[in-house]
Amino acid sequence: GGVGDAAAEVQLSRLRWAVLLLFSSYSLCNAFQWIQYSSVNNVFVRFYGVSTFAIDWLSMSYMLLYIPLLFPVAWLLDKRGLRLIALAGSALNAMGAWVKLGSLKPHLFPVTVLGQVICSVAQVFILGMPSRIASVWFGSHEVSTACSIAVFGNQLGIAAGFLVPPVLIPNVEDVEKLAYHISIMFFMTAGVASALFILVIIVFKEKPPNPPSRAQASIQSQPTAEYSYMQSILRLLRNINFLLLMITYGLNVGCFYALSTLLNRMVIHHYPGEEVNAGRIGLTIILSGMVGALISGIWLDKTKTYKQTTLVVYIMSLVGMIVYTFTLSLGHLWVVFVTAGLLGFFMTGYLPLGFEFAAELTYPESEGTSSGLLNVSAQIFGIAFTIGQGQIMDRFGTKAGNLLLCSVLFLGTVMTAFIKADLRRQQANLENEQT
Repeated sequence: GGVGDAAAEVQLSRLRWAVLLLFSSYSLCNAFQWIQYSSVNNVFVRFYGVSTFAIDWLSMSYMLLYIPLLFPVAWLLDKRGLRLIALAGSALNAMGAWVKLGSLKPHLFPVTVLGQVICSVAQVFILGMPSRIASVWFGSHEVSTACSIAVFGNQLGIAAGFLVPPVLIPNVEDVEKLAYHISIMFFMTAGVASALFILVIIVFKEKPPNPPSRAQASIQSQPTAEYSYMQSILRLLRNINFLLLMITYGLNVGCFYALSTLLNRMVIHHYPGEEVNAGRIGLTIILSGMVGALISGIWLDKTKTYKQTTLVVYIMSLVGMIVYTFTLSLGHLWVVFVTAGLLGFFMTGYLPLGFEFAAELTYPESEGTSSGLLNVSAQIFGIAFTIGQGQIMDRFGTKAGNLLLCSVLFLGTVMTAFIKADLRRQQANLENEQT
């Protein structure tokens, strides 16, 4: 009765949606803290008396710290499991939020840097989790949708980071008033982050009682002694299709990071005094991207057309970037809202596609490791593009800076076309069903 026993073992847990929602929530809070300075860049520049580049670095610290810390955290995820990583991520996120409350005077910029650095470390415990949570907790027919919802929380946090700070922190001259408005934002963030940490302690479990899919049952049945983390990374780096995906994912998401960080500067340059609308344009990019991400996840679960979907979304990201570049300076804000929405739908919608395509190409390797390598690529390109585009914008204007991103997306589109759809996870599920 071996086959019957194996079939009986596969069962979905009701708790899976609570775990997913909780992860999405603290991921949201962390992403909010990433962009909260950049969305009102000019206000923080005046409050702390520092350069725009210094405020940009508050955003880029998230990208920079991810690169060296990914490998120890991914190793920890494989050795100690999901619960420890969830506790560490939500705890550091809350701690960083409370440290920022000590930076409400213009001379205390180093304290806000420290708070942001702690939040940056928390992000390392968050970014690589979506595909791992989806695989460990969700069935084969809903795994891509679950991954999309997990990424969804992070995107919603960035959306809130664009929308809330310009509303809470008006561009006033009085430093005392400014400090009061900033304190409201910092207090709210710290309160939410602390509540989420407590919920993680209570609700978040390591894994469901039974594996949710045959592919997951097969992984869980392997002896742990057989697994070597370094060997896993070396196998991934020898997988040509995964390497191509890693570079193309980095190019696309790196462009998104640069665009998000520099959006306030771009919009204020063409539309002076429109800080609130700059935040709303950022919100439009993210919200339309969330719709794109959710549709992508549902579409993948229905069709399993990973390569074709990824390529189409990449091409449309390039088209959206070109349209945005040439309409930004027309003088009509409503046009910027429309083009930004089009760009966001595809560019942000690409995020869960990359994670899920990587999980397919690299099965049975750990999803935490493959997602982590994708994110390292994104952070490296994100820093390079943010600095490069910022310098080009200062010297040659916003159009030249955006053309850099257009050329990068074109290169990524060409490289995506060369990825072969070697869907190993699907094959494992099919073979197990047949036996």
